[in-house]
Amino acid sequence: MSDSLVIIPTYNEKENIEKMIRTVHSLPSAFHVLIVDDGSPDGTSEIVKNLQREFPESLHMEERTGKLGLGTAYIHGFKWGLKNGYDFIFEMDADFSHPVDKLPALYDACAKEGYDFSIGSRYVKGGGVSNWDKFRLFLSYFASIYVRMILWVRIKDTTAGFMCYSRKVLETIDLDSIRFIGYAFQIEMKYTATKLGFKGKEVPITFKDRELGNSKMDTSIFKEAIFGVFKLRFKKISKKK
Repeated sequence: MSDSLVIIPTYNEKENIEKMIRTVHSLPSAFHVLIVDDGSPDGTSEIVKNLQREFPESLHMEERTGKLGLGTAYIHGFKWGLKNGYDFIFEMDADFSHPVDKLPALYDACAKEGYDFSIGSRYVKGGGVSNWDKFRLFLSYFASIYVRMILWVRIKDTTAGFMCYSRKVLETIDLDSIRFIGYAFQIEMKYTATKLGFKGKEVPITFKDRELGNSKMDTSIFKEAIFGVFKLRFKKISKKK
């Protein structure tokens, strides 16, 4: 039994999902995987089901009907992970933009160094982005500065989606009160955890844009992040009752 669960939301990831699952399972540390699939019409879930025969104890899947959004997929996964006894619950994309070999470093920050959550960060010393054009890099970097200025947080990579949360963080946050589903979801989770007094560590990573499959980004996700930050600034943060 592992104490760690990696949540990977999927929608049409047939090009990546088998390689991703095998790569996580090849790590020297034991990480279990939960795929949260939003009814992928390309057969992603069938690939996962076939792999479950090979990894019956460590590969899990929750299937949902329709494309319900990244944030709701992670909330679904958080609740599943807590219910099934995991102490450290991770967020990671299916497309290899997040370096799988950094999972142990995120784990160590929480399990060994005592932090409540850890962030795979592009914008701390040693971190970076390998294959973005200058405009996209400029936009992302200054978006993080914008968030820090509005919310008064010290986290440098506020939109990062490569995370580890300890059980106590996810048990304390009222997950049903988390409202955003795109980039703003990542901001809202970090902001909420920080406002509740939890401490995080940013672990440097090199982000690499997807090579296979199609990006799920659209303008509505950016709009949610831009305007959602103002809403967060005035949101009342309270612990789960």
